[in-house]
Amino acid sequence: MKAWFKCIGCNGTAPLEQTTFLCANCGDLLEVEYEFGEVDATPIFSVGGQLSVWKYRMLLPVAEKTISISMGEGGTRLIRCFNTEHQFSLGELYVKTEGDNPTGSFKDRGMTVGVTKAVEGKASAVICASTGNTAASMSAYAARAGLKAYVVVPESGVARGKLLQSLVYGANVIMVSDNFDGALKSVLDTERSGRAYLLNSVNPFRLEGQKTLAFEIYEQTRPTLPDKVFIPVGNGGNITALWKGFRELVQLGLIDRPPQIVGVQAEGASPIVQAYEQGLDRIQPLSNPTTYASAIRIGSPVRWKEALEAIKRSGGLAVAVSDMQIRQAQSLLARLEGVFVEPASAASLAGLIKLRYKGVVEGDEKLLCVLTGNGLKDPDSAREIASEPTRLTSFDRIL
Repeated sequence: MKAWFKCIGCNGTAPLEQTTFLCANCGDLLEVEYEFGEVDATPIFSVGGQLSVWKYRMLLPVAEKTISISMGEGGTRLIRCFNTEHQFSLGELYVKTEGDNPTGSFKDRGMTVGVTKAVEGKASAVICASTGNTAASMSAYAARAGLKAYVVVPESGVARGKLLQSLVYGANVIMVSDNFDGALKSVLDTERSGRAYLLNSVNPFRLEGQKTLAFEIYEQTRPTLPDKVFIPVGNGGNITALWKGFRELVQLGLIDRPPQIVGVQAEGASPIVQAYEQGLDRIQPLSNPTTYASAIRIGSPVRWKEALEAIKRSGGLAVAVSDMQIRQAQSLLARLEGVFVEPASAASLAGLIKLRYKGVVEGDEKLLCVLTGNGLKDPDSAREIASEPTRLTSFDRIL
């Protein structure tokens, strides 16, 4: 299947073999485009079989001869939340537990494709800036591929579990006295030197893996897709990939229209929501984003343009939630549904609940929340919603 890069700004094109991920004409970001005319998607999406990222290999920009760097990513659970439906008088509510992926977050969907392309291009080292999950994922896949890994993280605000993952996988972890946006700038400067292969969401191959989230939602919910899909938004890569996946399902003739996509940000790190609410066509970056949900503590998201497009073109919404609302949603998922997620993941449910109270979400809709990371990623934050154990001086009476 023919594929190429297309610029999201000037619509210029470039071959996939191009080594830079920015448009040579205008400097904007690139995405992968396909010629789907001759593709019969029926066998790819046939009922039955194990769901995984690489089930959709025919729809990914990887050469047939290339060996995938994979650990069984994708195929995450879709759980119906009957107790939460009852509490908030909802129609149908499902959660997609992306924390089931090998390193505990949705990042593995993109990283398996990104690192596979790095190997295909004969890279010897990979690099990323991260608030934690990207670093953990890249470090694991680099280890599996035999590549050197360089991770740049902010000196504070990275969850302990994620940082330990990167160190255990053997990555070279570099801390900078700046936030994520500053860390990313230093990584982009390094990438331009050609010394390492960039694996932030600037890399369009990462988004190709992450778009399989939409493919799985289609397979797990058909014949009727959700009316609305709620997704946490930090750097904007995952919402961009989700929208791309749904667009491709339309192009392949498998669905007539995508669900409405609702992007959810933390109030202290919500430049995309602010632009949406003010009717602006661009964001105003935040120099000092603040939220206890560290995975989405990003003030200048790289994929903001596509994130806004995903929200607007799907007829969706953007909503900001407070840290308190995120904590409450995190606790609710655990206590009502037995699902333990890190704070950023709970933002999607927090956004749904906020819009339900406002009457924007109706009681007869089919809804889905994307939960992006496992709760064990950030055990320290869980202490804020967990009760203390009961101490006994004897074993005479437990109950």
